[in-house]
Amino acid sequence: QVQLVESGGGSVQAGGSLRLSCAASGYIFSRKCVGWFRQVPGKEREGVAAIYIGGGSTYYADSVKGRFTISQDVGKNTVYLLMNSLKPEDTAMYYCAADPKRWWICGISLREYNYWGQGTQVTVSS
Repeated sequence: QVQLVESGGGSVQAGGSLRLSCAASGYIFSRKCVGWFRQVPGKEREGVAAIYIGGGSTYYADSVKGRFTISQDVGKNTVYLLMNSLKPEDTAMYYCAADPKRWWICGISLREYNYWGQGTQVTVSS
């Protein structure tokens, strides 16, 4: 059974940092896209960052470019999202996703994934 488990969320003040982790079990991150998304109640889920495992290409939403960094640890089968200079508008539930249906592409606009985590809450206060 495939599980994606996010961790590392929490409450921070504006300007602070958090590092989110997405650990997979029953699935190996390999040569496919992995994405981080966020969602606030009443709004659509938004693609934040994506990484092509193995190739290392990364993609970011304009709203987080220069502040967030997505990375992979192949040995730990984990994908990270380092979030710096956090703003109150970054407050959301953050999800990771793996095994895209369109496995040959990668990017933040890719939304159809076979596996999703349960999410980790990030709250940024001003």
